[in-house]
Amino acid sequence: MFDRLATRAHRAAIRLRTAWGDLHEEERGDIPGWVLVTLMTAAIVVAVWALAGPALTGLFQQAMDRVTGM
Repeated sequence: MFDRLATRAHRAAIRLRTAWGDLHEEERGDIPGWVLVTLMTAAIVVAVWALAGPALTGLFQQAMDRVTGM
């Protein structure tokens, strides 16, 4: 009885590991695509910051002055 239970548990563990491995491989995704998206996002942030940095700083300072009452 115990041997059958142990065998079933072992088989279930193997199926679970196999299913997890298949799922893990499917979730891997396209690495070069993600790198490209990340680099493009960083470039957009740098461009916006370079163009609008002074205006955003002024806007932030004005908002802080209104909050603090100065």
